[in-house]
Amino acid sequence: MSELLRRTSKGLFIHIHATPKSGRNQIVGRTDDGALQVKVTAIPDKGKANLAVIETLAKNIGVAKSSFELVAGETNLNKVLRVTANETTINAWLVDFQEKLK
Repeated sequence: MSELLRRTSKGLFIHIHATPKSGRNQIVGRTDDGALQVKVTAIPDKGKANLAVIETLAKNIGVAKSSFELVAGETNLNKVLRVTANETTINAWLVDFQEKLK
């Protein structure tokens, strides 16, 4: 399993560092603490940036937005998403993504 994904008794989670008001929606790499860094053009107002983070992840990975659920960090740049579906596809993409970062 990818080290970006963490399994606990409550499910499978991915830690995100979001950068709102960016020039484009993109996954740019990893932070020093191991989170996936996601930049989005949306502003952090009424959940717009949170939705954009999920949409950016889903589009890049090729899964439905419903594959992710925000469980922590609603008003913070650091977020935790629960993987609710397509675990195999998401894990395979993350492994491939990490290889590209090397």
